[in-house]
Amino acid sequence: MRFLLPIIAIFFLPLAAKAQVPANCSQLIVSIAPDWNTDHGRMQCFTLENGKWAPSSAPIPVLFGKNGLAWGRGIAGQEEHGLHKQEKDRRAPAGIFRIGTIYTYDAALPPGANYPFHRVNDTDAWVDDPSLPEYNRHVSINPKYPPPWFEKQKMRQGDSAYRWLVEIRHNAEPPQPGAGSAIFFHIRRGEQKPTSGCTTMAEPNLSKLITWLHADAHPCYVLLPRSEYLSKMKKWKLPDAQAASALISKD
Repeated sequence: MRFLLPIIAIFFLPLAAKAQVPANCSQLIVSIAPDWNTDHGRMQCFTLENGKWAPSSAPIPVLFGKNGLAWGRGIAGQEEHGLHKQEKDRRAPAGIFRIGTIYTYDAALPPGANYPFHRVNDTDAWVDDPSLPEYNRHVSINPKYPPPWFEKQKMRQGDSAYRWLVEIRHNAEPPQPGAGSAIFFHIRRGEQKPTSGCTTMAEPNLSKLITWLHADAHPCYVLLPRSEYLSKMKKWKLPDAQAASALISKD
């Protein structure tokens, strides 16, 4: 009998989560970069219809990190070999990520939008200092006793590019110090101006994206270089070559 316990225990070990689009995700945002070191690409939205991904929008131009991409920490990506995202490396995280809360300066989201949001005020911060326990988290401070780091990390900076911040949940569950923080979709600062790691686009396109999102669809974001997308398309249950043909073409 002493040999039965280890054998039985094997069947009760928790199964590792598969690196693929979650089964409850029915809205998928996909961005493709030409290669790992490119700061721009295209993005397209997809909806799951009868078990298959169907385009919900045409591809649009987007910008990534100034130095390109590196593997991030989300639903998929952290287990891959190669360069991994680090704080201040100016690379956007590659992989699959859940979409979190929308943060906005406004009292409401764009007309027609219905998604969880938080109105940013003078007490809100997003911590990007890996030495702090609040690293890569949204926090609200006591305005009577602001911590010394608050001024540099407060969210309300009067920056029009941050009018809407759609959280891309990289390095979130839980945050690993130094693995990258504050990754969002937001308004671009110029057609040719890349980011420190976020994905940016023209304001009208971001407004449409926010209006399209629905919390009950459990939306996710996929960001990959073209070669990685093609190699992982089936394994990660991504839109196939036919559905994503306009996005993955080299033109």
